[in-house]
Amino acid sequence: MDRRTFLKTLAAAGIAASGAGAAFMLPGTNLMVMPNSKGYLVVDMGKCMGCDTCMMTCSLVHHGEASLSLSRIQIQQDAFQSWPNDIHMAVCHQCEDAPCVNACPVEADHVDIVHGNVRTIDPDRCIGCTQCIDACPWLPKRLQWNPETKKVQKCDLCANTPYLRDKGGPGGTQSCVKVCPVGAIAYIDKMPDQNDPTAYNVNLRDKAWKSLGMTDEDIVREG
Repeated sequence: MDRRTFLKTLAAAGIAASGAGAAFMLPGTNLMVMPNSKGYLVVDMGKCMGCDTCMMTCSLVHHGEASLSLSRIQIQQDAFQSWPNDIHMAVCHQCEDAPCVNACPVEADHVDIVHGNVRTIDPDRCIGCTQCIDACPWLPKRLQWNPETKKVQKCDLCANTPYLRDKGGPGGTQSCVKVCPVGAIAYIDKMPDQNDPTAYNVNLRDKAWKSLGMTDEDIVREG
């Protein structure tokens, strides 16, 4: 939902856009209304080389330690497949109508209006029920169980990163994008097609890719 439609819906519902909460339940319905995120991550799974640098960096800027199990971006490798189907990159879609936000019983999973409407989880409010994980429609799930805190975490586009020197969040720095040695991750401000499961898998290959004798054709796979 774009900003204009969101504000019209607010007016129709008789609710002022005061900033107190970005997502609300329409009166008399089970419909949750929320503004779109101002940023998204897209990936090129045919370009990724599986070095896990993005995963280590994600963990480092959020938790101060390099740990694959604490990363909010997930890289899966299948040794029984050949390129380009041997690697799957899983990033949070920052869904238009985020099921995880709808599912959270304590509003820990919420739309953060301070940081560009990114869908994020407040660790102080999370009770570890994992209903948000169950609600995520993607596999692997885009929310992760943190075994250390016993709570759920997810990508926030680096909005809340105590170990990142730069300003993160929509419009700021996304650590995985910054450190990827082959440029297989990109930040965009236009929402990918929510009805196309491949929309977050894009072609980020350039002339340098062609110089290696590789094709620059799009690889169509599920995102």
